[in-house]
Amino acid sequence: MLYWAAVFFVISLIAAVFGFGGISNASGDIAKILFFVFIVLFVISLIAGLFRRGPRNPV
Repeated sequence: MLYWAAVFFVISLIAAVFGFGGISNASGDIAKILFFVFIVLFVISLIAGLFRRGPRNPV
């Protein structure tokens, strides 16, 4: 998902250079949404990993 956010960000930059404002804004918005979804899923997976691991046994 982070890959797709980067792809839409690059599309947004290229469209902005060539003067396509509407496409640039839309691609930038899609990149922002995908990036924040990635961050939320990453945090959820970190929390789930902590709960799944369980207590450690000291040696």
